[in-house]
Amino acid sequence: MSTSDLSNSETGYRHLPQLKLPAMFRLGLFQVGLGMMSVLPDGVLNRVLIKELGVPATIASLILAMTLFVAPARIWFGQMSDAKKLWGYHRTGYAWIGIISMAIMAIVTVQLMWQLNNSLVANGWSGETYARAGLLTLGFGTYGLAVSICSTPFATLLVDVSDDDNRSQLVAIDWGMLIGGTVVGAVTIGVLLKKLNFDAEIGQVETAINRLFFIIPAIAVTLAFLATWGMEKKYSRYSLRSQLVNREESITLKRAWRILTTSRQTKIFFIFLLFMTLGLWMQDPVLEPYGGEVFKMEIGATASLNAFWGIGTLVGLVISGFFLVPRIGKQKTAKIGCIACAACLTLVILSGFTQARVALQIALLCFGLGSGILTSGAITLMLDLTAAETAGTFIGAWGLAQAFARGMAKVIGGGLLDLGRGIFGSNLVLAYGLVFILQAAAMLTAIIFLQQVSVQEFRTNAQQAIASVLENERD
Repeated sequence: MSTSDLSNSETGYRHLPQLKLPAMFRLGLFQVGLGMMSVLPDGVLNRVLIKELGVPATIASLILAMTLFVAPARIWFGQMSDAKKLWGYHRTGYAWIGIISMAIMAIVTVQLMWQLNNSLVANGWSGETYARAGLLTLGFGTYGLAVSICSTPFATLLVDVSDDDNRSQLVAIDWGMLIGGTVVGAVTIGVLLKKLNFDAEIGQVETAINRLFFIIPAIAVTLAFLATWGMEKKYSRYSLRSQLVNREESITLKRAWRILTTSRQTKIFFIFLLFMTLGLWMQDPVLEPYGGEVFKMEIGATASLNAFWGIGTLVGLVISGFFLVPRIGKQKTAKIGCIACAACLTLVILSGFTQARVALQIALLCFGLGSGILTSGAITLMLDLTAAETAGTFIGAWGLAQAFARGMAKVIGGGLLDLGRGIFGSNLVLAYGLVFILQAAAMLTAIIFLQQVSVQEFRTNAQQAIASVLENERD
């Protein structure tokens, strides 16, 4: 589509109301709910599986990672929301189905976890126990599909209801409220589980967790409906834009892959993104068990560790977006973030030798600060490495890459913990430290590839590469 076509299309929906800040914050409530839900598997179930139930970290990580390994379904759900209305809406109906499915599957998966524990206690790692572990894995995979059908149409709704002049504001508010939802979820879980002692009986843990897995999903569903009710009907430009989109050549998966692999710079950036994501998330499956086993923290207290990371991330995003990127540029900002994250991971290890909870909380606050700086620099750099003609292709593919890399980080993190226990035995600080030190190494490796990224080179050859791929497909 030419620029003139886009300009002409703008006049077609000038009569539609423009999205203002109050409406942007209202839409952000949906992300608050998703942020709260994200803490349930990552901040609660991984700790319960590994410490309270005694499931090996590798198996626990594989089970939890299934929510990310089903990420390719996002493409299909996005196409469905484009082509078929649900309850009269292209996006909202799918988002509602998704958030309700998430709530249901959250309740189902926690019950499957207790069934796994019952079999583990009665029979050890027997055939029945492995079968129940498989059912739990399937449950998490289904939960991941619910996340995909929920988040993909909602993200597309944000595009549908916004224009070029206010989309960046909407995205900024949306990202901040997602992180804020993670913090709210962590604090809420900490309050609801505060009465659980460190060595609470499994029956007490089960009762408290069951209550938690009803309250948080109920809040998320309520926020989702408050955020989206009537918004698509009032603000969406999709029905007008789609007439123009339908005249464009479709970008098939095969064609998209060829476009992505043609550019040398996108390959370099993909490798950077892989190591960066590993460096950000390898601690994910082991952080709460680290707090429980090394610092003797209660379940609620370990779940609240996410709040310190989240607060630091929000501060880092503000510092980076408003001060660092405009002054020193995107790549230097991302490099500073990588270095800061690696340094703070060493603080996480050192805090284990002190066994002081405050030391761990400060280390995670600093790690969040570095994560926020890195995230802002990397995202803005990613937008520079996105060709306007295939922006959705590049951004969508990078989203999938991040999901897969984060899934790998979960599996690798849990596997390294088991390896560390085998090497260091009862020295838990060193066992967990193996995960954190290799995570820091991944972050430093990311810098090597970051320094090879050239926006100028990408801009010079991207148009030629894309045109060549499209021309070959026509032939």
